Amino acid sequence: MARNFIEKRMRIYLYIVVVIFLILLSRLAYMQLLQNDRFSTLARENRMRLITITAPRGEVFDRNGIKLVGNQPVYTVSLVNLGRKDMGGVVEKLAAILGMDTQEIQQKIDHQERLYEPVKLATGVPEDIVVKIEEQRMELPGVAIDIESLREYPNGNLLAHVMGYVRQINPQQLAENKDKGYKAGDPFGQTGLEYTYEKYLRGQDGGRQVEVDSMARPVRALGVVDTVPGNNLVLTIDQKVQKAAEEAMARSSQEALRQGYGEARAGAAVAIDVRTGAVLAMASYPTYDPVKLSGVLSQKDYDEVFNSPWKPVLNRALLSYAPGSTFKMIVAMAGLENAAATAQDAIADPGYLTWDNHRFNDWKPGGHGIVNMVRAIKVSCDTYFYQLGLRTGIDDIARMARVFGLGEKTGIELPGEDSGVVPGPDAKLELRKPYLNSESAAKVKEIEHNYDDLVNKATSDEQRKQLLDKKANELMAINWELAWHDYDTIISSIGQGDNRYTMLEMANYIAAIANGGTLYKPYLVQKIVDPAGKVIEEKSPVVVRHTGVSPETLAVVRAGMREVALPPDGTAFGFFAGLPPVAAKTGTAEVYGHDNHALFVAFAPYEQPEIAVAVVMEFAGHGGTMAGPVAESMLAAYFRLEERTTHISTPE
Repeated sequence: MARNFIEKRMRIYLYIVVVIFLILLSRLAYMQLLQNDRFSTLARENRMRLITITAPRGEVFDRNGIKLVGNQPVYTVSLVNLGRKDMGGVVEKLAAILGMDTQEIQQKIDHQERLYEPVKLATGVPEDIVVKIEEQRMELPGVAIDIESLREYPNGNLLAHVMGYVRQINPQQLAENKDKGYKAGDPFGQTGLEYTYEKYLRGQDGGRQVEVDSMARPVRALGVVDTVPGNNLVLTIDQKVQKAAEEAMARSSQEALRQGYGEARAGAAVAIDVRTGAVLAMASYPTYDPVKLSGVLSQKDYDEVFNSPWKPVLNRALLSYAPGSTFKMIVAMAGLENAAATAQDAIADPGYLTWDNHRFNDWKPGGHGIVNMVRAIKVSCDTYFYQLGLRTGIDDIARMARVFGLGEKTGIELPGEDSGVVPGPDAKLELRKPYLNSESAAKVKEIEHNYDDLVNKATSDEQRKQLLDKKANELMAINWELAWHDYDTIISSIGQGDNRYTMLEMANYIAAIANGGTLYKPYLVQKIVDPAGKVIEEKSPVVVRHTGVSPETLAVVRAGMREVALPPDGTAFGFFAGLPPVAAKTGTAEVYGHDNHALFVAFAPYEQPEIAVAVVMEFAGHGGTMAGPVAESMLAAYFRLEERTTHISTPE
C-alpha cells in the first residue's frame, strides 16, 4: 500500500514537471519565434546609442561685419541612466567632481524621456574636470564626455545686455517648447537677442550612432548625421561706438567715485541713427560675463551676477529714470505750439520763482539774468521753464511728450523694456494708489468710476475742465497729494516729479528733434542670413508717427541745443573739440535720499544730423561732468575720431 502511495505521488510530480516544462517550452517558442523581432530590437538598442550632436548656433555681426558672437568647441558631460541600482552613487561622485548639487543632477535625470538616452549635465567643462572624470571612469558607468560648440565672445563682455546669454533649457522652457523639438540639456537663449531670436539662431541637431559596451563606453562608430548651423544675425550696432560707450561709462563711474559719489556705479547709454531708428549702441554698466552664465556656475559667480547690489544683469538702457533738464525741449515745444510763448519772449531770472507762497530755486544761485527760450535752453534756466510750464499747462506738456514717444514702449526686440511715465493727474494718481489704505482705495475707485465716463463724454473743453476740477476736489478730500497741483507742473517742467523715461526713449526723442519731427521705431537686427549666406529676412525703417511739430518750433529748440555746446556759458561748452558741430543738453535729476543722476543728450552733425545719443550715470552728480564725457566718446567713435581727450563741462 505504501508502494502504491509513493507511485501515485511520483506520477503527480511527473505531471507537474511535464506541465512546467511545456510552459517553459511554449514561452521559449513564443519569445524565439513570435517575439524575435521585438527582443532583437531591444538588444540592439541596448548596445546602440544615438548620440545627439548639438548644432552650432548662428553667429552675430555688427553693421560693419565685425564678429560680436561666435562659437568655440567645449567639453560637455552627460549621463546615461543604465537602470542600475547604484546610479545614486554615480550621481553623488559626479556631483562632487562637477561642483553641482546632487538634486540638480537627479532632476535632470528625472526629466529624461527614455532610458539610455544621454542627459546633458554640464557644458563648458574645464579640462582639469574632464581629466578627473577620466581618472575615475570605472567608478562612473554611464558618464559620457563629448565636444560641442559653446558661445564665444571675441570682444569680451561687449554688448552682453543686448545679446543676453545661452544656457541649458530649464524645465519650464522645455514644457513650453517641447513641440518644437527641444529636449533636456539643449541650449536655449535666456535673455536679450539670444532669447528673442532663438528660433533663428538655433540650428538643426545632428547625431552619431555608436555601439557601446555594458559600461556605456563607445566601441565603434556606425554613422553620422551632420548638423545644420543656425542663422546669423547682422545687427545695426556699430562695434566702435558700443565699445566707446562701455569704456567711457566705466571711466566716468571711477571718476565719480574718486570725487566722492559713493553710489556712482551704474549707468546706461544709447545711440540711434536719426535717419532710420537703427540702434548704433546700447550699453549698460556694470556688465557681466555671459560665458560664466553659459556653463557650470559656481556660487561665487552666481552671487556676483544675481546677488550683487549693483545688479549687473539689468539692462539699464531699458529702465526708466527722471530726465532732469533733458526734458526742457518738450516743454519748449509745447509752449511754442500752443502759443503760450514765442521764442523771443524773455524773463528776468533772479534765481528763483515764488509761487503760492513757495520758493522754487534755480540750479544757479543769483539766476541767469535776462533769458529768452534759446538762451534758457543754453544755460538750462530752471526759472524760465517753471514759468513756461505754468503758462503751457501739464496737459499740453504731456501731449507733446507722448507725441515724441515718451511714456510708451518703443517695441525694441528685447524683453524687459519699461514704458516710462509721462507726468499728469492720472499718472500721479496711479503712482500713489498702492500706498493708500483699503478704505481710501475704495473711495478713490468710486470717484474714478463716477467721473471717468463723464469726462470722456464731455462735449467741450470747458465742461471737461469743470468735471476734472470736481474730481480733483473729491480726491483732495481723501488725500491732498492725490490731486494735481501747480507745484507738480512746476517741477515736472524741469524733468522732475513723475517724469520717468528710458535712455532708449530719450535717444529716440532727440533723434526725432534732429531729423525734423519723424519718430522711428528703434531696431537692433538689420538682417538674418542663413548658413549659405542667403538673406532670409531684412529689416526696413518703420515710421511710428510724424510728430506734427512745426519746422519753426523744431528750429528753435535745435538752435537752443546747439548753443548748449558753445561758449561762453553753454552747459556743455568745452566738449566736442574736433568733432562736427554738436547740439546737446545736460541734465541733473534729483533722487530723494541719494546723489543726483547725471544725464546728457546730443545729436550731430547739427546741420545734417546722423546720430543721437542719450546717457545716464546713476548717482554721479552733474550731467555735464559725468554723463557728457560718455556722449563725447560715443560721438568721437562714430565719426572715427577716438584718439581724443574728453572734457569736463559746467555743473548743470
